Amino acid sequence: MTEPRGPVDSSRVPRFAGPATFARLPRLDEVPRADVAVVGVPFDSGVSYRPGARFGPSAVREASRLLRPYNPGLDVSPFDAVQVADAGDIACNPFDINEAVETIEDAASALMRDGARLVTIGGDHTIALPLLRAAAKVHGPVALLHFDAHLDTWDTYFGAEYTHGTPFRRAVEEGILDTEALSHVGTRGPLYGRKDLEDDRRMGFGIVTSADVMRRGVDEIADALRRRIGGRPLYVSIDIDVLDPAHAPGTGTPEAGGLTSRELLEILRGLAGSDLIGADVVEVSPAYDHAEITSVAASHVAYDLVSLLALQLGAGRGA
Repeated sequence: MTEPRGPVDSSRVPRFAGPATFARLPRLDEVPRADVAVVGVPFDSGVSYRPGARFGPSAVREASRLLRPYNPGLDVSPFDAVQVADAGDIACNPFDINEAVETIEDAASALMRDGARLVTIGGDHTIALPLLRAAAKVHGPVALLHFDAHLDTWDTYFGAEYTHGTPFRRAVEEGILDTEALSHVGTRGPLYGRKDLEDDRRMGFGIVTSADVMRRGVDEIADALRRRIGGRPLYVSIDIDVLDPAHAPGTGTPEAGGLTSRELLEILRGLAGSDLIGADVVEVSPAYDHAEITSVAASHVAYDLVSLLALQLGAGRGA
């Protein structure tokens, strides 16, 4: 088996020099194939408040320059265990949401046909629906862990079915989620009414609020999530606004009282051993960021997702 090609050597090329691929990894066209592909979706036409997440993929890539090849939190060198590559961006129509959703689904499906598992950087949360559609074509209905301040299970917004607040209702309606294993994590803040929660429960979602994480602790929460998921194929969708605005000011719909970046990373690490089949990190809006706080957090979240996949796929190959 060919040895994976890793990041640019920072002892030879300074981190601030050269192309800003994710973690300074090779592009997908520079390697024979990828086990894990990091792909951007610069799309934010589905937002309901602050725009700007179309610039999220480039900002997260830029912030990822400081990532290093060994992850002590998971005891893995992900870029040695499997081939990870930057697949560039999925270019989609910013003026037609329906067409954009189809484009994202088709492009994600094409990457998966080549055997890659995707870690996608958004973009707004609308993109989760076509990504889930592509994943379900391969794996059937998938378990979902959704980290977010919000439920994202609205029916419509201004009459529109496809927005960043509706992807998971659509996914339930389309039968691409395993309704025995759905969880929101980190939700908080005001809602339009109690009906939002009642509808959400009818769809099969369990809720772990940000207050639950604070009171129960990350180890207990991670254990409960693992038990709910079981051995099902798992998709993880992370809206960066799950973090408190102190940890992620650069996002479209900030809510007070969120998780710390440490809590989010530790919960993710607690998922090691799950059958992770794909993930996204969305809603980084760099125009509202300060000193790359949000972009840095998102880059580390994406790195831990890549590391979880590397642990899983590398173990399957005896790495």
